Amino acid sequence: MQKRLQQLSEWMTEQDVDVTFINSKENIFYLTNFHTDPHERLIGLLMFRDAEPFMIVPRMESSQAKNAGWKHEIIGYSDHENPWELIKKAIEKRDVTVVEKVAFEESVLSYGRSQSLLSIFSDAKVVSVEEKLNNMRVIKDEKEIESIRKAAKMADYGIQVGIDALKEGITEMEVLATIEYELKKQGIQEMSFSTMVLFGEKSGEPHGNPGYRKLKEGDFVLFDMGVVVEGYCSDITRTFVYKSISEEQRKIYDIVLKAELASLEACKPGVRIGDLDSIARNIITKAGYGNFFPHRIGHGMGINVHEFPSMSHVNDEKLKEGMVFTIEPGIYLSDIGGVRIEDDVLITKDGYETLTKFQKQLQIIE
Repeated sequence: MQKRLQQLSEWMTEQDVDVTFINSKENIFYLTNFHTDPHERLIGLLMFRDAEPFMIVPRMESSQAKNAGWKHEIIGYSDHENPWELIKKAIEKRDVTVVEKVAFEESVLSYGRSQSLLSIFSDAKVVSVEEKLNNMRVIKDEKEIESIRKAAKMADYGIQVGIDALKEGITEMEVLATIEYELKKQGIQEMSFSTMVLFGEKSGEPHGNPGYRKLKEGDFVLFDMGVVVEGYCSDITRTFVYKSISEEQRKIYDIVLKAELASLEACKPGVRIGDLDSIARNIITKAGYGNFFPHRIGHGMGINVHEFPSMSHVNDEKLKEGMVFTIEPGIYLSDIGGVRIEDDVLITKDGYETLTKFQKQLQIIE
């Protein structure tokens, strides 16, 4: 935690930033180890180039922030209090009088809150701290990797639970409920996004909504899920066929699997991120299904299930050791359904490791 704060402090010095305001729960967790969901309430970390930092949190969560390991001042406020007035007083106490440049998360801070912040620093120039935080968070340390590894193992378990729950006539929502119930029994913190269980033609919707579609013979069954362990996410997709399979189903499954394996094999330090997308996309396009692969190959993953970098074909950034992201090609047909195969990938010194281990050879579930 202290190392990360030091990195941010050094960036402030390099960029002549006098004050940095961190508002997102994810970046506050990253920098302070304090994990919370404040809902509509304000949480904030204020760092200064020449003064002691402080956090402001709802009073009901002050002890949690302290127990998380934050060693500096914690200002707790009640619901009837204006937190911005308390922030202003804390800044005045620190004798921070000359502020020429203020940094905050431009895509996170609401307009109303930005106006409250800038009313305190009315003459300051505004810059974004997001690029710095993204570049810090994109390389995971050993502790972060271990947490993601645990989350990936639980995601693998969730896939098996889903398979075991399948029977003719069961609904998507019934299988979904079984998966999440069994994962909660294992002690997982929460799902990292809304679990997807899609049968038949509904699997042809990349972001379909589970409902009361009943399972029948010949259906594709698509599971897309992830869990949060120790504040870090996993994300896995596997596709199966129930009882019987058509030639076209087998064909598109084999194409997607070939595309995923080829993209994975290219993963190593120094490779252009966009090339991972292009490798998979070229295989799917050459097979005649390019128009049915509508999304990027994957996304960065960590505290957020979707975070920097975006793994699209236009990304010229290079892979680095310690990056964690997904590889998830797919083909989606509106009549028979779709196939997506997704793994969580860690870039190692010489190559890669798939953190999700559930086998992905075609399975026909009896």
